[in-house]
Amino acid sequence: MSQTVSLTGNRGLLWLARRETLRVWKLWTQTVLAPIVASSLFIVVFGFSLSGRIRHIDGFPYREFIVPGLITMAMVQAAYSNNSSSVFQARSDRYINDVLSAPMRSWQMNLGYNIGGVLRALAIGAGLAAVAVPITGVPVREPLVLVPAVAFGLMLFSALGTIVGIYAETFDHHTFVNNIVILPLVFVGGVFYSVSRLPSPWHELSHVNPIFYLVSAVRYGFLGTADASVALSVGVTAALAIPAYLWAQWLFTSGRKLKA
Repeated sequence: MSQTVSLTGNRGLLWLARRETLRVWKLWTQTVLAPIVASSLFIVVFGFSLSGRIRHIDGFPYREFIVPGLITMAMVQAAYSNNSSSVFQARSDRYINDVLSAPMRSWQMNLGYNIGGVLRALAIGAGLAAVAVPITGVPVREPLVLVPAVAFGLMLFSALGTIVGIYAETFDHHTFVNNIVILPLVFVGGVFYSVSRLPSPWHELSHVNPIFYLVSAVRYGFLGTADASVALSVGVTAALAIPAYLWAQWLFTSGRKLKA
């Protein structure tokens, strides 16, 4: 009996993950291609137009220096936006009731929704890297650091999107968090500059920004250097990602804001 329930739950997880993935790929020009084009324009406009004035940062050409931060920015926004809009729409259309009544465990529901956001973000990151590496020549020197940094970063922002999607009362609520919280923190997190060059107190304040550590970890994965210790950067990102994922898990387990 337990094996039957487990098998049914796994099928439900695959069904939910497939639905979230198809939701991304049916609109791939908007969900994947558009962010790649937008971030590529950042590389061209900032990387090449400013490279005459800002030749090197930390020993790297400016166009190489900004690539890891731009990839991070594109991926975290995609992971967050995908899950927040998907969960909010499911609640708004009452589709979430079908998911809750399906023979799935709460961890399978949480994982199924997060898979969509993670895959969308990875597709954007891979596509942007495929464009940026030949154009700028940016290296990938520490893949063993890059992989966990990206994994924890996407876990964090996918879970955050799920949480906001559950709590949001209007569509504006989930866009507010992205436009007023996430995007400004990304821009002041060292995407376009080295935090080490900032004067006091801005240098110290930058270290309060959690996205600064994610950008530093990803930059270390590409360039082998960063503004913060790689262990600290990955550790801070993991310390934020795990509780966020567990919070999203608790919401599915308790049914808070999900069960009418």
